Amino acid sequence: MTTTDIHAPLVHAPIAALIVDAAGVVAFGNAAAASLLAEPDAEALRNSLFFMWFAEDDAETLRQMFEVFFKVSMETRGTWSRQMVLHGADGSRPTVTMTLAPVAGEEGDRAVVYLRNMTREITAERRFTQMFESMPLGVVVVDGKGRIAQANAMLAVQFGWKVEQMIGQPIDMLLPERYRARHGEQISGYAAAPKSRLMGGDRDVTALHRHGREFPVEIALTKFESSAQPLYMAIVSDISHRKRSERALQQTNAQLEEFTYVASHDLRSPLRGIADLVSWIREDLEGTELPEDVVHNFDRIAQRIERSEQMIDDLLAYARAGVRDSRMHRIDPHELVEEALELTAIPEGFEVDVDVQGGDIVAPRAPLSTSLRNLLSNAVKHHGGKEGHIRIAVREEGRFTVFTVEDDGQGIPPGNEDRIFKLFHRASPGTDGDGVGLAFTRRMINAHGGMVTVQGRGPLGGARFEVHWPRILLRENEDDD
Repeated sequence: MTTTDIHAPLVHAPIAALIVDAAGVVAFGNAAAASLLAEPDAEALRNSLFFMWFAEDDAETLRQMFEVFFKVSMETRGTWSRQMVLHGADGSRPTVTMTLAPVAGEEGDRAVVYLRNMTREITAERRFTQMFESMPLGVVVVDGKGRIAQANAMLAVQFGWKVEQMIGQPIDMLLPERYRARHGEQISGYAAAPKSRLMGGDRDVTALHRHGREFPVEIALTKFESSAQPLYMAIVSDISHRKRSERALQQTNAQLEEFTYVASHDLRSPLRGIADLVSWIREDLEGTELPEDVVHNFDRIAQRIERSEQMIDDLLAYARAGVRDSRMHRIDPHELVEEALELTAIPEGFEVDVDVQGGDIVAPRAPLSTSLRNLLSNAVKHHGGKEGHIRIAVREEGRFTVFTVEDDGQGIPPGNEDRIFKLFHRASPGTDGDGVGLAFTRRMINAHGGMVTVQGRGPLGGARFEVHWPRILLRENEDDD
């Protein structure tokens, strides 16, 4: 084989390649090698000593390896690889994988050296390791046999083990006993059709702490890319605090609803009794000419009884507002705004601007429609004037549709932005109502994964309310575990 035949496949190769003799003298180098070694061109590599591009200790190791490599016969030479640090002519220090291989067709006095720059891979691996270790969630990598291949510090904290104690152990060690029988089948099923998903389905998932206690978790699964073997990564979130909060909220809602129903029954009966007594007294006095102030007081009693009954109804509505409506509808926001305007008593002196942008929403219609009507009614009720300007806008923002209701009225005094959402707080003392409307609205919006905020003085001069309603529902459950 001629020298040209040897060089030809290497000249334009994308990987750095050198042809060297037993003493390490370079007979040929390609353009990729010149670039890696920071030499001006491939010709500058000729007759250079290969070992000069390495630190002294590495250079001595290479000389010994070359000696062993060239001593054996051509037929018994194998390919040899090692990861080392190059010392480039420009001061660079790339980490490379160096592979020494025989040159086919030669008499055996030369070999080819391939140099692969590993800097990017090492940097990426280092960054992944840093991210893996600094994750605020537990992360575990499992091999195809269900053994723990890698785990981060947070997972160790969550389960009470040291990282080194978990490596190589079956993942079953992190599972309660009752789950282990089926877990092997589940791993095989997931390996056959891996996809990123949440575990759990329609049930809670629990994990096993080292000391035997179980705690609720949320687990996200994904396939972990690896050329050596199939690996799978699980991100484990300890949701104990969230579960406690959910249980506390459920208990609070249940207690509130129970209290409201009891209170409504206990209050409504005496109110009805008072109303009946007033009615009977007026019947007994029928035909008697009563002083004007007495008649006026009778009317005031009737009004206050009516207001008290309305307050009881509002309390019941407030209690029910904390329950999520599961009936989903595809809603056109244009139609929703038009419907809200039709059902709200907007005085003739008010001008209403509408700016709706964005597509349909999949959401429960009743609570969204009710919230919008309440805010419109609130804008009129607390405006402070007989004429005014109201603006309704709809836009999409991330996974939310944002509804804005603002006016040019008297606004909200500084420091009262949160107080107006409190139960029985009346924003304008001179207006009708018992101060439940905004509390009811916020409770209903929050129950459906949204939020409502207020700006005391908006662009129009009055109050500006914004409702962020989920346009894209987050899927918390999957069909299989």
